[in-house]
Amino acid sequence: MLLTTDRRRSTGESHQALCALLPRSGRPLSIPAARHAEQARLEAAVFQRVCALGGLSEHPLGIVRLRPREDRLTLQLADEPSVISHWVDFLYPRVLGEAGDDPRDRVAGVPGLRSSREAGGIRLYRPGMAAAILLSGFNPRWWERIAGRREDAYGPLLRQADWTAVERAAYDAQDACPRDASALLSPLLRRIRVAAGPGPVNSTDTWTSGKGVRLETTDGPSCPDLIRLLTDGPCGLGWEVENKVCTCLCDHSHASIGCTVDFRDPATGRPVWYSNLKWGRTLDDRRLETVAGLNSAAFA
Repeated sequence: MLLTTDRRRSTGESHQALCALLPRSGRPLSIPAARHAEQARLEAAVFQRVCALGGLSEHPLGIVRLRPREDRLTLQLADEPSVISHWVDFLYPRVLGEAGDDPRDRVAGVPGLRSSREAGGIRLYRPGMAAAILLSGFNPRWWERIAGRREDAYGPLLRQADWTAVERAAYDAQDACPRDASALLSPLLRRIRVAAGPGPVNSTDTWTSGKGVRLETTDGPSCPDLIRLLTDGPCGLGWEVENKVCTCLCDHSHASIGCTVDFRDPATGRPVWYSNLKWGRTLDDRRLETVAGLNSAAFA
């Protein structure tokens, strides 16, 4: 059990599922990185778009568990129509009516993203590229039904088998961006369960800021737990802690004070600024009614 502890905490996988992957060396099980840059780019783009989920689930971004492989990432989502509807709404590309000079401003969602049903769930991919993310844990008919009802709003992109010119321009602009954060966001998505706090509501958000990345939770884990899992543990990223303001181990109440940890990735030299707002949210009647209403409206 000890050899899989950190990976289970980071991904939500079971010990039984991981036993076959244990190395013969007897060392703890690590988490593989995306082998190809395009796989990392797809994971980073998906990660950034679905962060607007908010407090709909006890699971960060609605992800119950994941299975990272070098050439693919499998995500088990919460079996809730509201979560699936959110993923459809924020991932599928659509052309915006008003746009600035940057080609990336002309496409909402993930440029070039397409989906198809396959054994095990819904496959997300980009035409002509080997990168893929498999979504599981829910009835795939939900995805198809929700996406079908969004076609009028999204326009022709959902029915295009190949890239459109506007999507390709947006993708190329991001690919050429010197501040592209795929090298940080893909490994973080592969460990997204580290952001899960002990409470019934967990919100996780991430966005780029200058040369760095900001990671925010509203009800995240204790800082010592998160720091250990992201720094030098068997599944860690090797990030270094440069500064922190932590109230996790205090023996008295800090009602409105959260925690902050400033990391730096030595491989890239880029900072990751983490904050836990510590809102202390619960599943009260109002929140339960909101989620029930969103579940009912998911297929509307």
